[in-house]
This record gives sequence, C-alpha cells and structure tokens, in this order.
Amino acid sequence: MIITALKSNNEKDTRSPIHSDTISNLLNLGVQIQFEENIGNGINVSDEVFQDQGITKSTREDCLKNGDLIVTNQPIDNAELDHIKKGSTILGMISPFSNQQLIEECAQRNINLVSMEFIPRITRAQKMDVLSSQANLAGYVSVIESAKHLSTALPMMMTAAGTLKPAKVFVIGVGVAGLQAIATAKRLGARVEAFDTRDVVEEQVQSLGAKFVKIDLGETGETDQGYAKELTPEQIQKQKELQSKVCERSDIVITTAQLFGRPAPLLIDNNTIDKMNSGSVIFDMAVESGGNVEGSKVDDIVTRNGVKIIGISNLASKVSNHASLAISNNYNNWICDFFDQENKKLNFDFEDEIIQSSVLVYEGEIKNERFK
Repeated sequence: MIITALKSNNEKDTRSPIHSDTISNLLNLGVQIQFEENIGNGINVSDEVFQDQGITKSTREDCLKNGDLIVTNQPIDNAELDHIKKGSTILGMISPFSNQQLIEECAQRNINLVSMEFIPRITRAQKMDVLSSQANLAGYVSVIESAKHLSTALPMMMTAAGTLKPAKVFVIGVGVAGLQAIATAKRLGARVEAFDTRDVVEEQVQSLGAKFVKIDLGETGETDQGYAKELTPEQIQKQKELQSKVCERSDIVITTAQLFGRPAPLLIDNNTIDKMNSGSVIFDMAVESGGNVEGSKVDDIVTRNGVKIIGISNLASKVSNHASLAISNNYNNWICDFFDQENKKLNFDFEDEIIQSSVLVYEGEIKNERFK
C-alpha cells in the first residue's frame, strides 16, 4: 500500500498533512509513503528531513497517480481526479457542503472519499477530530491577533506611573474555539466574559476564571454531536440586543458561532458596533462561513466608527507547526484504526460508527444521505 501526502493547493493554508514528529506512526504500518515536494515549507521542515525518515519525495502528479490512500488538507481539484486510479481513497479536509461536484465525481470514478469533518463527536473518535484540534488552535490565535490590534495591554499592571486597568474581553460562543480563547485571554491577564446559548457550559466558563453572561433566550440546547442548536430569528434578535450591552463595555469581542453545514448567524450588527468605544476590536472567527459580524470581510480589517473588525481565514495556519502536528495525528489515528495489518489495506467496516459517518463515497456509491 502506498500513502501519499499532498501540499495544500490554497496559499493561505500553510499546514502539512504529515509531520516529522508523527510520521513514524504510519511507517510502523509497513507501508510506503510519498509526499509532494516542499510540503513542509509552511512548518519549516525541509524535504530532506522527511527523506531522512524514510519517505519519498515526489511531484504532485505522481502522488495523485501512485497513492492508494491520498491525504490532503484541502479539497482536490476536480481536474486532478483524472490522475487518481480507481479504488484509491482520498482522506482529509474536503469542505463537503461546498464540494458536491467533487463527491459526485468520486462516485462516478470509483474513488473512495473520506471527510474528516464528519468524524462523529464520540469518545473513541476524539483522537481523530480535526475540527476540534484546529478550532482549539484557532481560538488561541484569535486572542493573539486581537491583542496586536488593541492599543492597550491585556493585563493589569501596577506601575510607578499609575495602575493600568486590564483589558475586557467578551467571547461569544463557548465551543472548543471559545474555551481556548477564554483560557488564552485569562492567561494574558484580561478580564473575560463569555456567552453561549447552552447553559450547560457555564461551569466550564467559570472553571477558566471567566464570568458567564446569562441571557434568557427560552428553549435552547445542543445537538447529539455537541454543537449548539440553531436559534430562531426571534432568539437571535434577543441575543443581539442583550449582548450588545456587554460589547459596549468590552475592548475585544471574539465571535465563534458557527453552524455545521450552514451559514454562520449574524450576531453583531452595525448598531452594536456604533455603540462600542473607538479603538476596540472585534474578531470574527466565523468570517469564512458568512460571518457573525456585519461588514466583516475575509482576510481584511474593516474599521467602522473607530472599531476594528478583523476577519482571517485558515486561522490555525498562524501556528502551522502545531496545527500540522495535531492534524497529522488526527489523520494517522483514523488510518491506524482502520488499517488491516494482514492484508496491508484499509478496512471499510460500515458497522463501525466512525466509518458510517466519515466515509462519503465508497466503491462508486455515495454513502451519506445528505449528498445523494
């Protein structure tokens, strides 16, 4: 069996799907591994480092042609499917909801397709959960990037020249990214408040030393996958009105609210922005899926009424080495769990919950009902 690893075809994504600290897990399977040349440029790992570990450098076209299992951080262009042999498997981040044609093409060409975005949120699959591993790092980055654009320091400082008050940070959405944003802001000395539609996270927020903002929205909750349930238009409007008061007194507001497979809800409108203090910062972590903040733009900083609205894509790539280490481990864990050591091939056991959820196409058939 030959496993090939592709360099990202998106210049904003500097992560690598393989990492020099984790590649031994795949080598221990007794398989051949090839990688696209310069795959480690974004994490400061040369081709020679990978070659010294016993894997082979190849062109992108050869990786596509030779791979029985092709690992990628970005969806493969449809035109490149011509190079992939029948029966091969593509595994990685494929943005399934915006790549219906890729799913259909793989089915027509008898190419298996595994979407790591569909790893179920169950205990056994946590080690494969790419969304959580990358969101964790994105939450950290959101605070660091926000602090760069704030004209004050985050911690309280007692100086001979007087006392400097701590910055006030408000995190909206307490999922994996939000929790890391809270933890990072607290470590840097900020005063942190947070809100989530799920009251069940209040204890987690408090355990990090932050204050949980209570807003009564009526019946809310979370899905069986652990995501916040979508709010009604009336609930969203009420949330916007009540959290606006917290935004007004905050130096940094970080929004993390995203809905899997759907556009992000608009939580902060111009009316709220215009009430905030000049010099404050809003960081829209959902900018790539439509945005939580009115007027936010992908990979741009928009200033309104003196408030900076920041939108950055591929946030985890800002810490690409750790992001690559984490995501390569996610991939490796999926591969190792479903590798048939005796026959040196993947075992697609559709009795397994992880296989049922993550495998979108198998042997020419679209397996996930959402994409048929």
